[in-house]
Amino acid sequence: MYENILLPTDGSDGTAGVAEHAVHVARLAGATLHILHVVDTSVVPLDAHSRGIYDEMEATGRESVEKIRDRALDVGIDSVTTIRQGTPFREILDYAEENEVDLVVIGTHGRTGLQRTVLGSVAERVVRLSDVPVLTVRTAPHER
Repeated sequence: MYENILLPTDGSDGTAGVAEHAVHVARLAGATLHILHVVDTSVVPLDAHSRGIYDEMEATGRESVEKIRDRALDVGIDSVTTIRQGTPFREILDYAEENEVDLVVIGTHGRTGLQRTVLGSVAERVVRLSDVPVLTVRTAPHER
């Protein structure tokens, strides 16, 4: 059913649980796991003064995708790792289209109310705009 599964990662603490879901589904389906980190260039303008910030963000992303790749390899899953720069939800959707992704597995931060409205949600935008199924995995306890 699934040949290419995309796991976008932001490198946050909750990523491990999301990665376990993605690895499990990829193993069951015999799919390739695509692990993507997007360096968010909408946070700080990309110029000579911010280059160090982006280099650090990219290094953190590379560490995250390599850790997940190693976990996938441990259980026999083929994987592809990619680092991109741009607006995260757009890059995720573009990557999915370019690589014939069948399923996106993405974490949510469990934000509610004003915090969600103000910050927006990469996962929410991916769910609304994706042409393929999206499996969301909560990365933080639900706030009541």
